[in-house]
Amino acid sequence: MTQPRHITYSDELLADGTAHRRYEDGRSEWRRRGADGLVHWHDTFGDAGTDERLGTDLVKRVHADGRVGYGRDIGYGRTVWGNGETVLVNRTSFGGRLGVVLTALGLAGAVAVTQYPPLALSPEEEEELRAQARAQASNGSAGEGGSGSGDSGGGDYSGGWDDTDDGGWDGDDFG
Repeated sequence: MTQPRHITYSDELLADGTAHRRYEDGRSEWRRRGADGLVHWHDTFGDAGTDERLGTDLVKRVHADGRVGYGRDIGYGRTVWGNGETVLVNRTSFGGRLGVVLTALGLAGAVAVTQYPPLALSPEEEEELRAQARAQASNGSAGEGGSGSGDSGGGDYSGGWDDTDDGGWDGDDFG
C-alpha cells in the first residue's frame, strides 16, 4: 500500500466572517457557512462547491460540475479523502499541529483501509448520516458534552461556526 500524500493547510478568519484556507500546494479556498448549514467554497483554480457534514466523521464535497467526493476525519486534524491517496492536515488547530508532528515522526503517516471514506453513498445512507449529525448537534447544544471544540479534528465539523452567529469560527470546518 502506498503512503498517502499529506497536504497541510491553515485557515484565516476574514473580517466579513468568511475563511481563507491556504494549502501548502499553493491552492487557496474562500469558505463561508450558508444559512443551509453547508460550507460554500470557491478556489484559485476556478472550482467551487459545498462541503456537508454527514454523521460523526464524514464530509461530502459536491463540486459545481456535479462531482461528489467523501472525506473521513481520522483525528488529530486530519481528513482522508478518496481511496486514501490524500490526507489534509489542519495546521490551524492544536490537534492538527499535533497531527503534523506525529506524521513527521512517522507515528501517524499510515492510514488504515478501515479509515477510508466510502467512494459512494446512496441517498438513504446520506439521509441517515444527516439524522445522526442533527442528533449529535442537538446533544452538544444541550450541554451534554457534545463533540468538543474541533481542535482534535475528531467529530466536530461545525468548526465553531454557530448557525446563529456567522462570525464564530475556530478553523476546523469540514477538513
